[in-house]
Amino acid sequence: MSLLRYLVKYRFHDMAEMIRNDKKSPLPCERNLEKKTVVISGTTSGIGLQTARLFAEKGAELICLNRNAEKSAVLEQELKDKFRCSIQTIITDFTSLEDVRNTARKLLSLDKPIDVLIHNAGVFNTRRLYTKDNIEMVFQVNHLASFMLNYMLMDKLKKENRARIIYVNSEGHRFALAGVHLNDLDWQKHIYTGLKSYGAAKTAQLLTMQKLNEYFANSAVTINAMHPGNVKSGMGNNNGKLYLMMKKKMILSNAKDPEVSAKALLYLAASYGMNGITGRFFNLTSEEKPAPHARDYSRTEAVWKKSLELCGLAQE
Repeated sequence: MSLLRYLVKYRFHDMAEMIRNDKKSPLPCERNLEKKTVVISGTTSGIGLQTARLFAEKGAELICLNRNAEKSAVLEQELKDKFRCSIQTIITDFTSLEDVRNTARKLLSLDKPIDVLIHNAGVFNTRRLYTKDNIEMVFQVNHLASFMLNYMLMDKLKKENRARIIYVNSEGHRFALAGVHLNDLDWQKHIYTGLKSYGAAKTAQLLTMQKLNEYFANSAVTINAMHPGNVKSGMGNNNGKLYLMMKKKMILSNAKDPEVSAKALLYLAASYGMNGITGRFFNLTSEEKPAPHARDYSRTEAVWKKSLELCGLAQE
């Protein structure tokens, strides 16, 4: 019944707007980020890598949350040599909630405020896999990890009264037309597909964003989500030769350089035009409406509570 309800709410105008926005370039931002502390997850490849490079060029002091220590060390050296920037890495595996919890604690212990927090790390699986926490991997990495970081940092960020939180979300949330199956997050009762699991995780992110937006009301902290466009990245490269062949023909053939997404993130993170703008979804820098199931606020509380439960934060 919910699927039919969401389909009825879809508007051709909204879909046409999405198609138009896909052809646009991000708005420019010339503002620098000197003395700004910027936390970014997933900076060793794709969008995250280009974002780290651009933000380092703009003078930001970077804290990168990455899984691969060797690649992180290479990136640190590159950015120090090229931009003489301040950069450190917190090694974090988002498939481990204990790792995420420890990372949040390290960020809480910082002796300086966080100006920008970009949740970029993600995964796309074509088959059902589970983390060491026995949670479906896509849901944990794409939603629960960023949820836990935000939740544990909420009081710090509100007290500092300055942060811009940005989700690298996706138009892919539209593939989860049935919403988030809270009674079947391990996909035992529903047919698993990469698009549906990815869409469900991104939908959960958008729904809980509204709850966070309420918490930060009457403060300078903002939280927004962005579709990064069709860009070249390593997303999904873990899915085998058949997927890679399809990706090459159907996605990469007209994909843009991830620097496009990095420029959009710079605008959202630094532009004066984004002052006070919060709780919104952007296709690069063009605002648009998420799919109906991702703005069904009657579902927000249930997704929020389930996320707290899965993260072991229900009693905190």
